[in-house]
Amino acid sequence: MDSALIPKGVKRCPAWQFFMGLGPVQLVLLWGTLAMILVYFKGLNQTNMNNAYGFALWIWADLAIIALGGGAFFTGLLRYIIGKDELKNIVNFAVLVGFYCYVSALMILGFDIGQPLRGWFIFWHANVHSMLTEVAFCLTCYLGVLTIEYIPLILENRQIDKVPFFHNLSHNMHEVMAVFAATGAFLSFFHQGSLGGVPGVMYARPFGFREGIFVWPWTFFLFTWSAAACGPCFTILITKITETIARKKLVKDNVIELLAKISGWMIATYITAKIIDTIYWATVTLPTKGFTLMDFYSNNPGSAYGLWILILEIGCGVIPAAILITSKGRKSQGALWLAVILAVIGVCLNRWVMVLQVLAAPVLTFENWALYFPSWQEIATTLLPVALGITMVALSYRYLPIFPQEQELNPIEPEPVVDDGADVQEPPTAEAAQEEQAEAAEGEPEPAQA
Repeated sequence: MDSALIPKGVKRCPAWQFFMGLGPVQLVLLWGTLAMILVYFKGLNQTNMNNAYGFALWIWADLAIIALGGGAFFTGLLRYIIGKDELKNIVNFAVLVGFYCYVSALMILGFDIGQPLRGWFIFWHANVHSMLTEVAFCLTCYLGVLTIEYIPLILENRQIDKVPFFHNLSHNMHEVMAVFAATGAFLSFFHQGSLGGVPGVMYARPFGFREGIFVWPWTFFLFTWSAAACGPCFTILITKITETIARKKLVKDNVIELLAKISGWMIATYITAKIIDTIYWATVTLPTKGFTLMDFYSNNPGSAYGLWILILEIGCGVIPAAILITSKGRKSQGALWLAVILAVIGVCLNRWVMVLQVLAAPVLTFENWALYFPSWQEIATTLLPVALGITMVALSYRYLPIFPQEQELNPIEPEPVVDDGADVQEPPTAEAAQEEQAEAAEGEPEPAQA
């Protein structure tokens, strides 16, 4: 049954080996599920959040996952709207990565609201003055778009595709996929931006506050730009990890290099804008609020939020950009690995400081730096989406035609016929042939005489 579900023309490991390899991941999944049940039944008292930290590890993970899932909308935009046809060979995998990122994001939000059964209040009793309302609407709608984009991949399973209805449905959905790609890009632009706009408009938190255009702070645009820049790097990273585990080439180098090149120039422009924004914030915005730059990077316990964190964040943008915009850097496997890893770390670090450092920094003279360490329930439920993502990628790779170039890059050679020597006769020698002819002549009847 397992082999009947595997796509034609590709080779997979035995079923027992596959499911045994997923065993440790399922243990993490069960651990996270236990923590999830505790949070659902007992509420947010299972966390270490307090009056200083209303947003903590969950929200950082949520923002980081959403940023990394940005590769789905940006790759779809490049493929279907801008017309980068080469990306058709990786857009399916980008959709898969984005799908599990957004499933994880909505799951984390279900934890964070404390009473998931009242999650529908966000939509029915919407606070139209809150950016988080727009985030909730766009996140939910975009998950629906990603689901629609992921369904054709499921319908292309070897057995499901045999049903004429599902075969035609999959084909027709592919024909109109450009509409969903455009809708996804539109929704992603706003919810990515609004996630950055939340700390950007907080006047009472000068570390996050930024100037901007009308009601949109600069962080609104920086968050969208960083997701579009670093999201494809996450897609490349997961692709490379999948190739390493599968021990085979799944995507041609020209496809990876094209996506890496576009991502590199996006990172270069983003990090330039980020540096300009930081300089303007430190020299213009903060002095008008009565602060200096070092008020937010010094005198904190253990230098947990020292100036090093800003240098590291900038460095995780400059180095990947310098590597990916050069042909030599993109063609070097070691440099490519380094670039995509640093880009992923950089965008996650940016979300970290805009969530946790914003809340940790004191804003009143009698306040001290607030430190925070998550409870095991928070850690387990944050690792739960990671385990879920690994499981989804593994199952999708095994049973769905995610990589169109896999069969071309890994042709299956016909198995050689093994001859065990049974029923095999050696060709007769010349002497044996003469003896056989003589015996045959003796055994023939004489012709009749008239």
